[in-house]
Amino acid sequence: MLEDLTTAASPASWPAAYPKGYAVVDVETTGLARDDRIISAAVYRLDARGEVEDHWYTMVNPQRDPGPVWIHGLTSDVLEGAPLFQDIAEEFAGRLADRVLVAHNAVFDWSMIAREYARAQREAPVRQRLCTIALSKELRLPLPNHKLESLAAHFGVVQQRAHHALDDARVLAEAFRPSLRAAAQGGVRLPLLECLPLKEWSDSTSPRIGQQSSGGYRPTSWRPSRKRPACPYPNPGRYEDGKPLKQGMRVAFSGDTSVDRELLEDRAVEAGLHVATSVSRLTSLLVTNDPDSSTSKVVKAAQFGTPVLDEAAFGQLLRDVAPASGT
Repeated sequence: MLEDLTTAASPASWPAAYPKGYAVVDVETTGLARDDRIISAAVYRLDARGEVEDHWYTMVNPQRDPGPVWIHGLTSDVLEGAPLFQDIAEEFAGRLADRVLVAHNAVFDWSMIAREYARAQREAPVRQRLCTIALSKELRLPLPNHKLESLAAHFGVVQQRAHHALDDARVLAEAFRPSLRAAAQGGVRLPLLECLPLKEWSDSTSPRIGQQSSGGYRPTSWRPSRKRPACPYPNPGRYEDGKPLKQGMRVAFSGDTSVDRELLEDRAVEAGLHVATSVSRLTSLLVTNDPDSSTSKVVKAAQFGTPVLDEAAFGQLLRDVAPASGT
């Protein structure tokens, strides 16, 4: 059934602008925060038309507590004999090299991979990523939600072991192929985003396997709050279209960004802006590449009438931020 669907969707001529190969990736982790670690990884390499070339899987010793075992099933005993990330970094890199990284919620997988390579004092050979959530939105697929199982069900792909990296990568590869061909047939621009590798890594003391990290597993957000000094400038109010940003403006971010979110936030702080973790009536603007999404920040921005900018426009404005009043 799936083969009939993908064959029917294959266009006579493939768009020349599309990538020449893809690496469909899934990683399981000890948690969702900045200091969490990869405990297993899988890669399905696909050619330009989405056909599988090969696949690869490995467990990884995170050198700390494995986190939510009830989700991924990988215990301390199982992981203790697994290779360290630096031991598999070269082979992993070979699987990713010269390909677009494809993942479901790709910003998460990419961020975890980039951090592991930075810890190992290396760079992941990834320059672009494609999120299958974003692609399903571009294709306007009639999905009840954006979970992987919903995308799989839409294309008739049977999931055998949810939250097992190899099976999740297989499921995503099988769902990505018809998605890619539908995009090619419809002339849809692929939602490719740039990947900037981390150049350095500053790590806190990491607990060994069998020990729990401080704070434990945090299921609420993979992006931890980082303590920043208070913005020294008063909030001048909302951003106005056609005018520059002004020091003290409260800026919130939502969704995937081509520049690593933490780097983008750091640039905003360095320019004198206040990075907010939520949207309120005091928020000066929201930066998002997906203004039609249903995230809480986008919904609240619509309710409050908060101005919305995409990442590219925000980046341009960051080059010339007006000083705060009285400075």
